[in-house]
Amino acid sequence: QVQLVESGGGLVQPGGSLRLSCAASGRIFMIDAMGWYRQAPGKERELVATITSGGNTDYAYSVQGRFTISRDNTKNTVDLQMNSLKPEDTAVYYCNADIRANWVTRHDYWGQGTQVTVSS
Repeated sequence: QVQLVESGGGLVQPGGSLRLSCAASGRIFMIDAMGWYRQAPGKERELVATITSGGNTDYAYSVQGRFTISRDNTKNTVDLQMNSLKPEDTAVYYCNADIRANWVTRHDYWGQGTQVTVSS
């Protein structure tokens, strides 16, 4: 089986920074896209940022210029550096990965979520 384990959430003041990390483990042949999503109370889960195996990135408009996604293909990890945090960034952040067990079989996996709270 495959597991995604996130770390790095917490409480931070507006304008502060946090770095989220996610590590994938288990039966992994190859990881295609990886990404971060978030869900605030009463709202639907939304995309924050994604990164392909080749390093191409995509960001939600609301986080462009403040957040940076990166990955280490040798360690099966994806990070999200969050700077200039705002109260509206408060949410549970979820790691996502499109993982192949072989050339034919691929599944979408989610982490358990990590809380990010931006408040003074």
